[in-house]
Amino acid sequence: MPVPTHGTTEANVLPQFDKDIRDLHLIYDYDAHDSNGKPEKWRYEMWFFSENRIVYKIHGGPMAGRVDYQTASYQCIRPGELWQCNWLEETGTICSLVYDIPNKKISTLLAFSQGHWEHPQEAHGDKRNAADFERWRGLAKIGKQTDRFMLNEQADILEAFKGKGDLVPINPEAETL
Repeated sequence: MPVPTHGTTEANVLPQFDKDIRDLHLIYDYDAHDSNGKPEKWRYEMWFFSENRIVYKIHGGPMAGRVDYQTASYQCIRPGELWQCNWLEETGTICSLVYDIPNKKISTLLAFSQGHWEHPQEAHGDKRNAADFERWRGLAKIGKQTDRFMLNEQADILEAFKGKGDLVPINPEAETL
């Protein structure tokens, strides 16, 4: 029997989801380091598009230049304070993001597939471009499940507002994996 690829956002949390994060757009910076250990900022932009989709763009770091949307599931940890958003990318990368509302922080665990981590330039592009989408799927085929690079990072939220900002809306049923 096939296993579902993604969890779902529980119906009982949707009223709180609507209140706390539906249509919320965040711009945030990770304090990270380049390959030589020199400090640098990795800027990300995330739009909590709906109860089962996220839209994002990466502006800094090794994945800069990636424009994407994913099927996601949300979990309310503490209403009005903490939310978790989880998704699986077509590259095979697993992402888990915790949004700390009162402290204006993002904490993430990224489990990059070997293909995604070792070939970050190939992970750049826009999913709306069929060639990019197919190339990303190919990255998932490199290595095995245990060949992952685990990355924990925390970011400071610079901006939080409602709406798409500069991101492009998606069809709510847009293909992901």
